[in-house]
Amino acid sequence: MVDTGSTTWLLVSAALVMLMTPGLALFYGGMVRARSVLNVMAMTFVCLATVGLVWVAYGYSLAFGSDWFAGLLGDFRLAGLRGLAERTVTLGGTTVPLYAFVAFQMMFAIITVALLAGAIAERARFWTWTVFSAVWVTLVYLPVAHWVFAPDGWIAAKLHVLDFAGGTVVEVNSGAAALALALVLGRRHGWPRQAVRPHNLPFVMFGAGLLWFGWFGFNAGSALAAKNLAATSFLNTAVAGAAAVVGWLLVEQLRDGKPTTLGAASGAVAGLVGITPGCAFVEPLGAIAIGAVAGVVCAFAVSLKYRFGFDDSLDVVAVHGLGGFAGTLLIGLFATVSVNPQGADGLFYGGGFGQLWRQTVGTLAVLGYSFVVTLLIGWVMHKFLGFRVDREAEIDGVDEAEHAEGAYELAIQSGRRGSAPAGAPGTSRPAREETR
Repeated sequence: MVDTGSTTWLLVSAALVMLMTPGLALFYGGMVRARSVLNVMAMTFVCLATVGLVWVAYGYSLAFGSDWFAGLLGDFRLAGLRGLAERTVTLGGTTVPLYAFVAFQMMFAIITVALLAGAIAERARFWTWTVFSAVWVTLVYLPVAHWVFAPDGWIAAKLHVLDFAGGTVVEVNSGAAALALALVLGRRHGWPRQAVRPHNLPFVMFGAGLLWFGWFGFNAGSALAAKNLAATSFLNTAVAGAAAVVGWLLVEQLRDGKPTTLGAASGAVAGLVGITPGCAFVEPLGAIAIGAVAGVVCAFAVSLKYRFGFDDSLDVVAVHGLGGFAGTLLIGLFATVSVNPQGADGLFYGGGFGQLWRQTVGTLAVLGYSFVVTLLIGWVMHKFLGFRVDREAEIDGVDEAEHAEGAYELAIQSGRRGSAPAGAPGTSRPAREETR
C-alpha cells in the first residue's frame, strides 16, 4: 500500500531539487561577466529540457532498470515509462508510486549536467552544449548512477561504497567531467592575465541560498520517507554548510586579509557538496567536521587551476570535484551504525580502514571513468560541431553572439554590446581570480 506521507515528502523533495537548477543559474550568472550572463544561465536552464526528455525516453531504465551486465548498466525494459502509472516501488520499507521516484531521480540527473556549464562558461556554443548535455547524461551519468544508486550496481552491491545522496554520482562525476571539458575547450582569451570579475555578487548570494534550500530536498529527500534518516540528513546538511562557510572565510581572512561574500557563498556550496554522500551515515559533530574540512580544502583548491593552467571558469573542479571526493572519503572516518544500521563504522568509530578503502576505490573509479569518457565526448563535439565560440564573439560577448540578447539594457546602450557599463555591480569588486 502506498505511503501517502512519504509520497508527499518525495514529491516536495523533487520540487526542491528542481529549484536548485535555477538557483545554480543565478549562482553561475552572477559569477561571470555581464556580457556572458545569459549564456551560462541558458546553458544551465536548458538541462531541464534535454535531460528531462532523455530521462523519460530511456534514462531511468538504463540507470535503475534490471541489471544488464555485471552491475554496469540497466536494461531498456522501462524505456518510455509506458504502462507504469499504477506501479509502486518499495525502498527501505517505504512504498511510493514509481513515478514519484522517477521524478526525484530525474532532478538529480538534471542538476549534475547543469553543473558542468560552470567549467566552460563564457566560451561555449549553446547548441553544441545542448547536444553535449544529452550525450553526456547517456554515456556518463546513467552508467555511474546505475553503479552507485541501483541495488545491483557494482559499486553499491559488490564494493559496498556508502553514498547516500550522490557524492560520487553527482559531485565527483561532475568535477572530473568539468576538468575534461576545460581541457578540451582551452583557456578564455586573456586568462589568467586579465582579471575576470563577478558582475553581480547579489546574484551569487541569492543563488547560493536557493541551492542550500534545495539541498535539503537533495539530501533529506534521499531518505525517501519522512522518517529518522530524513531528519538526520536535514540537520547534517544544515550544520555542514554552516561549518564550511566559517572554514572558507577563515582561510580568506588569514590568506587575503578579508572575508568575501563570494567566499561565503562558495563555502556554503562546498560544505553541502562535502556532506552529500555521508549525510545519513554520520552524527552532527561528524557533519560539522566534514563541512569544515570541505570548506578549507575547497578554499585552497581554487588556486590549483592557476598552478596547473586549466581554465575552470567557475571552480567546478575545486568545489564539486574535490569537495565531493573529500566528503566521500571522510565517510570512512566518521560513519557510524548508530546513525544508520545500513551503513558501517568508520575508522574513528572502531571500524578500521575497510570502509575507507572501499570509499577510495569507488571514488577513483567514478573519477577515472567520467574524466576519460567526457574527454572523448568533448573532443568529438569540438572537432565536428565546434564547441567553442570564435575569438570575436568571446571578446564582444557570448550573449549577443549566441542569443542575440543582452542581460541589461544599460549594457547594450553603453556602446559595447554585452559589456558592463562603468559602475555596474561587481566591476570594482575583487574577483576570486585576483585573490587566488
